[in-house]
Amino acid sequence: MLNTINSPADLRQLPRTQLKPLADELRAFILDSVSKTGGHLSSNLGTVELTIALHYVFNTPEDRIVWDVGHQTYPHKILTGRRDQMSTLRQLDGISGFPRRVESEHDTFGTAHSSTSISAALGMALAAKTKGEDRHAIAVIGDGAMTAGMAFEAMNNAGICEDVNLLVILNDNDMSISPPVGALNRYLARLMSGQFYAKAKNVGKSMLPGPVLELAKRFEEHAKGMIVPATMFEEFGFNYIGPIDGHDLDSLIPTLQNLKNLKGPQFLHVVTKKGQGYKLAEADPVLYHGPGKFNPAEGIKPAAASKQTYTQVFGEWLCDMAAQDKTLVGITPAMREGSGMVRFEQKFPDRYYDVGIAEQHAVTFAAGMACEGLKPVVAIYSTFMQRAYDQLIHDVALQNLDVTFALDRAGLVGADGATHAGNYDLAFLRCIPNMVVMAASDENECRRMLTTAFEYKGPASVRYPRGSGSGVAVEKTLTAIPLGKGEVRREGKGIAILAFGTMVAPALAAGDKLNATVANMRFIKPLDVELVKQLAAGHDALVTVEEGCIMGGAGAAVAEALAEAGIVKPILHLGLPDRFIDHGDAAQLLAKCGLDSDGIAASIVQRFGKDQPRLVVNNG
Repeated sequence: MLNTINSPADLRQLPRTQLKPLADELRAFILDSVSKTGGHLSSNLGTVELTIALHYVFNTPEDRIVWDVGHQTYPHKILTGRRDQMSTLRQLDGISGFPRRVESEHDTFGTAHSSTSISAALGMALAAKTKGEDRHAIAVIGDGAMTAGMAFEAMNNAGICEDVNLLVILNDNDMSISPPVGALNRYLARLMSGQFYAKAKNVGKSMLPGPVLELAKRFEEHAKGMIVPATMFEEFGFNYIGPIDGHDLDSLIPTLQNLKNLKGPQFLHVVTKKGQGYKLAEADPVLYHGPGKFNPAEGIKPAAASKQTYTQVFGEWLCDMAAQDKTLVGITPAMREGSGMVRFEQKFPDRYYDVGIAEQHAVTFAAGMACEGLKPVVAIYSTFMQRAYDQLIHDVALQNLDVTFALDRAGLVGADGATHAGNYDLAFLRCIPNMVVMAASDENECRRMLTTAFEYKGPASVRYPRGSGSGVAVEKTLTAIPLGKGEVRREGKGIAILAFGTMVAPALAAGDKLNATVANMRFIKPLDVELVKQLAAGHDALVTVEEGCIMGGAGAAVAEALAEAGIVKPILHLGLPDRFIDHGDAAQLLAKCGLDSDGIAASIVQRFGKDQPRLVVNNG
């Protein structure tokens, strides 16, 4: 049956009796597909029935569905004409793992960072009202994403819009990526397990005869709204319905049909299970959140021992430094596993803080702790640091507070694509007064830089990439690097390559091909200006290489230092181009950007010639 569904219009032609078999087919297809490509699994298995119900009831894409984060949209992609493209998922030139407006008219809003759906859907709903169009806007948001302030800002705004066609669906699976935390999660748990609701439901079952009981079931979604006491969501101005079983199409479809006919902001609370229908994922939704390729019959097998990842290097450093310094506290915005903090939580539970998906709060929370003499370490992805930029400037740097930022997933991240790539941290951090900005070139240097950042009496950041390094042995000591000092890693002639972080290894390979000098600059701020001057004095031209945006990045810092010193020298900046870079294998993407060793060498030869640089200086 699934092969006959090429659009939601096809889906809406089916009798309701066929939807449950379709859900079974769709779930099996997702499991088979993701096991071959890798990708998000648990979240997608949990939204099969909800996706079918939404496209069955609403006139999509005329009615707009906004999926929060979007890593649960594989059922949506399959039902909206992309079934045959799932084999290309998250691969170079294939379809994205997240909604993208350029990919389908059914992807009404591009998502991948959490908690944006209600704001976007409200904007769409009010735009429809302004234009005199009769259509609905639906935001589907998880309980983890509801911990972010932006979701509540949007609800606060939406609650005063009495005649707007807005439906917010809380997909409550008691799971974000890491286990959910905070008062909201406890509130939802109390709401679902409340004795008043449970007793009222059971009394109704015992007293009603068969036919009447069946009728009552059809109104159960409304009865729940009557039985459960007034909720926080109703205080925001929403009509709250739920909680209902998000895997029961016989509850979902009539509920959505009823809500479709109501005016004003509506809030539907559905309960789903991550990994639904695949026992291994149900038992361990974190492990199956974003697996690589695997055999569904056997499940995910422990990976053979390989090179240590940078995330593991950070996790071990954090535990070692915490054992040495009792003022260290670790903070994560809902990324315990992704940031490598599982062991730290186990060893130092009283010094571990998961603040939920709330990056802005995480940074100011760290600032408050720093005010009281603690030494916070904020483990955060580079792309998520963007969400807390004001807090970083206003609450940390302006007050010169002692906070260490461990920036994971810096640079290109491969399959997750542009939304998760950490391409801008060098540019947006180095312009902030009091900040120290470092980029690690290997695993051991990462550990040393983390120690340097922690010992620095002010805000400091260390950026490191996703995945493993080159296999460099990591020393057990906690040894810092002299602040603002780079090192020459290869002596050559003519050309000096100033490499930052992950670009040191390919720059060294390119230096071997061209007999160029190669420096590991280490610090973007404070830049080793003396080393820059030394390299400029001894070479005909300079080349900067970074896995970050060229505009305002590390290369720009070198050019500014030369200008400040009055040094005129030909300089070539290599880095990420001024465009968003799509998903694909990270090595392939770097090669396409000219940031592998061959690409670096080719760019240098193209600019300066193979033997001697073209010393062209425009003196006006």
